[in-house]
Amino acid sequence: MDGTLVDSGAVVLRVWGRWAARHGIPMQRVEEVVHGRQGHESMALLLPDRPMADNHADNARMLAEETADLDGVVPIPGAPAFLAAIAALPHALVTSADVALATARMGAAGLRMPEVRVTAEDVSASKPDPEGFLKGAAELGFAPADCVVLEDSPAGVAAGLAAGMCVLGIGAATAGYGATVTVDDLEQVTVERGADGSIRLLITRG
Repeated sequence: MDGTLVDSGAVVLRVWGRWAARHGIPMQRVEEVVHGRQGHESMALLLPDRPMADNHADNARMLAEETADLDGVVPIPGAPAFLAAIAALPHALVTSADVALATARMGAAGLRMPEVRVTAEDVSASKPDPEGFLKGAAELGFAPADCVVLEDSPAGVAAGLAAGMCVLGIGAATAGYGATVTVDDLEQVTVERGADGSIRLLITRG
């Protein structure tokens, strides 16, 4: 969701910026780990000696802050058209956000919430663990090898690859994360359904 369908970067900077300042951690370091992961897992990497109970408590407070703060949340270029193109095709939203945050951000960006979704409440392990993507594939009824993951973060790309899926990286930086193929944004992706029922994602570059 975040970084692939929704641009929530402004909120992340505000909410995590306050958290980083309280703990004396440079925001640059925070940004290296927070994208794609659940908040408490990011905190555990940033403050390895801190009790996980404190991380979970902070994470709950920050999820509430992020859900309430929707200023600047907009769709990633091409996201509305992409979601419209796959509306009748099997797809799932797999996000490290909880249901409340995912619903709020998709709504703020004016995007349709997919019927099949895997959120923070549905998994025992955060990305880069592949659990979320594997659950999404299972709910759709497809083998992992027949799925394509759209991701923008190092943790997300790693999770998709660990699940045995092809990873379409959104943003040029994802090439460095090991994405199978990359695009700048979803405006470069066209969805095509073949007469045999196959689904193709066509990449166009200017």
